[in-house]
Amino acid sequence: MNGEVFVNFPFIIVALLLAIGFYTIGFKRNLIKVVIGIEILEGAVNLFLVALGYVKGGYAPIYTLAPQEAANPQNMVLPTPQALTLTSIVIGVAVSALMLAFAVNIYKHYGTLDVTKIRRLRG
Repeated sequence: MNGEVFVNFPFIIVALLLAIGFYTIGFKRNLIKVVIGIEILEGAVNLFLVALGYVKGGYAPIYTLAPQEAANPQNMVLPTPQALTLTSIVIGVAVSALMLAFAVNIYKHYGTLDVTKIRRLRG
């Protein structure tokens, strides 16, 4: 039973991060806090991808001096989730920069980052 909880621990953290991210996006009015909520969601998705590819006692598929038992494909860690996570991180950085640039431009134009005030100022 104790080992089963340890295996599910990353998925529990993913669920917690998803809840925090969705709460922040849904209930905060400041654009910077919304961007932070989106970044928390991105971190949850990246953790989920890495946790999916985890193999207990596994070896990296590019490690050439692995022990003999690493020759069994079941002992190798899946490289695809790791590659997807690296791609997601790079795309996330670009999206974060774009969102923050939008927030700066909105602040310069409206003088506030409060979403409700920005909606009211539509003309």
